[in-house]
Amino acid sequence: MDSNRKGPVICTKIHLSSIFCLQHMTVQLMLAVGTAVIGSLQFGYNTGVINAPQATIEGFLNETWYDRYSEHIPPNSLTTLWAISVAIFSVGGIFGSFSVGLFVNRLGRRNSMLVANILAFVAAALMGFSKLAASWEMLIIGRLVVGLYSGLSTGFVPMYVGEIAPTALRGALGTLHQLGIVVGILMAQILGIESIMGNATMWPFLLGFTFIPAVIQCALLPFCPESPRFLLIIQNEENKAKTVLKKLRGTDDVGDDIQEMKEESRQMMREKKVTILELFRSPLYRQPLLVAIMLQLSQQFSGINAVFYYSTSIFKKAGVSQPVYATIGAGVVNTVFTIVSLFVVERAGRRSLHLIGLMGMAVSAVCMTIAMALTEQIPALSYVSIVAIFVFVAFFEIGPGPIPWFIVAELFSQGPRPAAFAVAGFSNWTANFIVGMCFQYVEQLTGPYVFIIFTVLLLIFFIFTYFKVPETKGRTFDEISAGFRQNAGSGAEKYGPHDHNMLGTDSQL
Repeated sequence: MDSNRKGPVICTKIHLSSIFCLQHMTVQLMLAVGTAVIGSLQFGYNTGVINAPQATIEGFLNETWYDRYSEHIPPNSLTTLWAISVAIFSVGGIFGSFSVGLFVNRLGRRNSMLVANILAFVAAALMGFSKLAASWEMLIIGRLVVGLYSGLSTGFVPMYVGEIAPTALRGALGTLHQLGIVVGILMAQILGIESIMGNATMWPFLLGFTFIPAVIQCALLPFCPESPRFLLIIQNEENKAKTVLKKLRGTDDVGDDIQEMKEESRQMMREKKVTILELFRSPLYRQPLLVAIMLQLSQQFSGINAVFYYSTSIFKKAGVSQPVYATIGAGVVNTVFTIVSLFVVERAGRRSLHLIGLMGMAVSAVCMTIAMALTEQIPALSYVSIVAIFVFVAFFEIGPGPIPWFIVAELFSQGPRPAAFAVAGFSNWTANFIVGMCFQYVEQLTGPYVFIIFTVLLLIFFIFTYFKVPETKGRTFDEISAGFRQNAGSGAEKYGPHDHNMLGTDSQL
């Protein structure tokens, strides 16, 4: 099937990627997507910011404990307090992601992103003034609040971008969410260098830096349009949706887009409003929901956040003399290969890239384990550890990094989409919390063999993806939903004859 057959413009093979279909790209579209992914950058920044200044912040925890109790903090208590400081971010993310549906259909996609920035300002104040107040409680609560903001953003951003993007560019623009995340991580790693902000004096400013992107996004969002799908399908404002589409597409010919949305709206009217509980109960949504959850778990249980949260200490144990710079190197690789994914996702397809990424990570994890286990006997293997981690990160960004975020918008129609994003986000953040909270303890028990656990999980996710995950490249939202309706068998019967006519061979998954 021609991957671009539904788009208003056909991209020829001489283009590197559909991202270069300039007919699709407009200033308004670029502004809207660029502004939205500031929320992704915030998520990435607050994921990576806690890594480099670990020793400095642990010193603050120790000093505060001593001032209060006139004794140094016990090592086990320090490990626990640090693990909570890292993992509480994910607890906020769990609650935030599960709350996405409460906002997007009431306030709209754009206004939801705008309101969420209140949390970013509160978090910046709590973390930025925690040292002045000699309060590690403020630091932890600030991490919780910024996690809540980030959890909301991981629902708002992919949904908004997926709904404003043309079909031919949906995958490439969806990858920008992940690009925003990795750029944020890289910024945190660079600013976290001891000579810049990762020192005893500046670390509160490092954590409070989240204030600046929040101000920029608040200034730009009023100039961005609301999602045309929200306007037409939820608010029944067809004229407003047409006006927005004309600006986003740069053409008055938006009939195909409007027709697709109307068809999705008719589809939604035949369904009653889908709650999270109904999402689990209905056989119609069982397969796409399972795929969405497993892809989110494959992202987090791949071991990537073990690298992002603890890479400095991992490199140190691997014998690297300057672990902070090796961590920054991993961040550069992370960013470069996210850009590579952006260029190939519409040509290679989602499923293929995810499979390649999972297998590449599994092989890299084995190499990493061998190198770390033998570093004491063969010091030169520390360099193999660095290369293995770099390759591990590269394969993550080829598939498991960007694809799970935007594929949720593709797997579900407008009706169940907010509930599906809530469930997928909840799965992702819960797995994130488990890795962030438990990795230090598991690593203490297993030593260099900790990544063997992730290798086994990666192989399980590879097998699941191979047998269960459909290719969504180039399909409209309705085509993808139609394929799942057909696969649901008896669940599809409730849709009536018109819906079955939609399920041609071209929509098989």
